[in-house]
Amino acid sequence: MKTSVVLALLALIATPMLADATPDGASIFKAKCAMCHGPDGSGQTAMGKSLRIRALGSAEVQKQTDAELTNIITNGKNKMLPYKGKLTSEEIRALVGHIRTFRR
Repeated sequence: MKTSVVLALLALIATPMLADATPDGASIFKAKCAMCHGPDGSGQTAMGKSLRIRALGSAEVQKQTDAELTNIITNGKNKMLPYKGKLTSEEIRALVGHIRTFRR
């Protein structure tokens, strides 16, 4: 009986922790991407304009598959630095999901 009480308590404690473990794509974008891509993904920042960054909501970006976007974030492209080792695969997946919210 004691074991079942302990397991029930652990389940109650762990459940909120698991819910918090889901990365927030919007927060990651704000912290890691918005300085170049802009808070709205338009690329209309000083850095974005100088690098001629495409708007993340554009058809050109949005037609890319999740795997292609994941590869670009992970390994970088052109002047965009790679985030491999800086973001987890779950964080990158959440970031790709957030990029999809810019769809026009």
